[in-house]
Amino acid sequence: MKFPSLKSLAEGAAHTIKCYPFEVLFALAGTIAATAEVELRHLNREHESWCIRIIMIANLGLLLSLSATLYTQSRNIAMGKRRLIKYVAAIFAASLIFIIDPSAREADYIRFFLMSLAFHLLVAFAAFTGKGQLQGFWQFNKALFSRILTAVLYGLVLFLGLAAAIGATNFLFNFNFEWDTYAILWVWIVGMFTTIFFLAGVPVETHLLDEDQSYPKGLKIFTQYVLIPLSTVYVIILLAYEVKILVEWNLPKGLVSNLVLGYAVFGILSLLLVYPIREHDENKWLKTYARSFYFLLIPLLGLLFVAVGTRVFKYGITEWRYFLIVLACWLLFISIYFLLFKKQNIKLIPVSLCVLTILAIYGPQSAFSVSMYSQRRIIVQFFKNNNAFKNGKLIPVDSTKISNKVGSHAVANLEYFISHYDLAPLQPYFKKDLAAVADSLGKLKSKGDYGLVGRYELRNEKLEWAKNYLGLHKFKSYYFAGMDTVDNHPEYQINTQGITRDVKGYDLIFNTGYQADTVNDKFNDLTIQHVTLANKVCRLTINNETLKFNTQDLAKKLIVDTKQLEKYRQHADEDEYQRIYSVPVDLISVTQETPNYKVRFIVDNMHFRLFKNDKPEVTSLTFMYLIKQK
Repeated sequence: MKFPSLKSLAEGAAHTIKCYPFEVLFALAGTIAATAEVELRHLNREHESWCIRIIMIANLGLLLSLSATLYTQSRNIAMGKRRLIKYVAAIFAASLIFIIDPSAREADYIRFFLMSLAFHLLVAFAAFTGKGQLQGFWQFNKALFSRILTAVLYGLVLFLGLAAAIGATNFLFNFNFEWDTYAILWVWIVGMFTTIFFLAGVPVETHLLDEDQSYPKGLKIFTQYVLIPLSTVYVIILLAYEVKILVEWNLPKGLVSNLVLGYAVFGILSLLLVYPIREHDENKWLKTYARSFYFLLIPLLGLLFVAVGTRVFKYGITEWRYFLIVLACWLLFISIYFLLFKKQNIKLIPVSLCVLTILAIYGPQSAFSVSMYSQRRIIVQFFKNNNAFKNGKLIPVDSTKISNKVGSHAVANLEYFISHYDLAPLQPYFKKDLAAVADSLGKLKSKGDYGLVGRYELRNEKLEWAKNYLGLHKFKSYYFAGMDTVDNHPEYQINTQGITRDVKGYDLIFNTGYQADTVNDKFNDLTIQHVTLANKVCRLTINNETLKFNTQDLAKKLIVDTKQLEKYRQHADEDEYQRIYSVPVDLISVTQETPNYKVRFIVDNMHFRLFKNDKPEVTSLTFMYLIKQK
């Protein structure tokens, strides 16, 4: 590969800055903001969200400005109107900084990703908004993709070379360039060098690309021998799984969504890559492949709808389920279009996907509004089902009439809602002014330092306030089967005080390791085997002499005298359901003998649950054997 000279790079950079001034300005702003972000972290100063916001806006502004440039160039718009469109695009992109604030709303990270995706798609077809030009559209995007790969390669080589030079000066001249120097170097290479290099290779006379019939042979090989076989493997697996579901009549697993989307991505990408040569005589089979691909995609989309639908009906709509549903609908639309229409416009793929992406960002139809309404409905329905909904408002529930399972699920839903959407959207169902509540909680002192509560602490404070206000204070957001007992017995965690490693009175320690099911070992003339049987019964065999230690009996012995056990409880005021105890060795050990051996079984750590019949079920266990040969 021939690398450009410094002169050509300088001339190309100057020409690019002249042709793409707004794009370069946005790139420069993002690079400076990224540099400031690196320095702020290095100086251990408080994280400035403005740096992240400027980086985001720089990305969006560059893409939107480039789209405006490509559109105005392709339409031969007069210079005055061309400048006006570019100014409007740049101002609109810059104004987004007052809307996007991920430090206040984590959902804005997803919104930024969606905007960036939409603007990338806009760049793909901005110069081809008229009819036809399908060959030019394909050649243009091929050129962009090739230029991106080249820019990344050049940028990586430049970074590695300069980083090696900096490292050499550190070694030879005892300089002290630290990690932030390399980080800033990478920021400027990615932010400015690769951006300008990429922009310099963007095709300008897009109308001439329609006459370009060239096609890389390597691309055909890659598509024919990599992408198409991959999509074929996906469809075989998925069709076999669909048959399995029909035979067993079971609901599909959640992972099937990823497999269907993987098949769709590989298939559509492969068809797009071979689009210019689909009519060639030697490639007639591609039309057959295309029709079979879309035909087979339809039943798989049905599988996807069922997989997502079962979770939506059970847990409601979340942002990710919304995206899956929208993608499934879009893939169904694309499949029907390419099956029914002979004149196939591949521009429809990025255009329709761009429109759907934009619609998913803001508005009542957006992913965030739809999922918020769905999760709020689930919360309200819980209170209605438990007679805690009066005059359109939520009132405290009677927690004594609610099982731990139901209460824990309600708290989990409430926690998810507050972490994603805050308390404010619940205002229509509260008599209290939630804005005033949030202000009051925001003035609390942080538990970690002397300042006010941070964002995550404030979120937890809001959750605790809501739980107390709604009568859910006794429930946690997690649930396990042992919590549904008559006396609300928790999960027990037993740790052993001062567990001995002293073998005084014994010949050796036999430690099985962490939860080992079967362990075999030899010590001199002793052949030892440990096996963990059902219900965590430990069987030890020494030279064909066998002992059994029932850990459930040990657990039951502990809880017989509750008052005695409570003496050893740790952090008694912190957790209602998971109780931690540190007990003496004698309470959690047992000794047995055979004709030739004496063995002491000592538990190091044990977790167990207590069910309605007061029968403990040991779920986790670590232990050791002390062995004495008589």
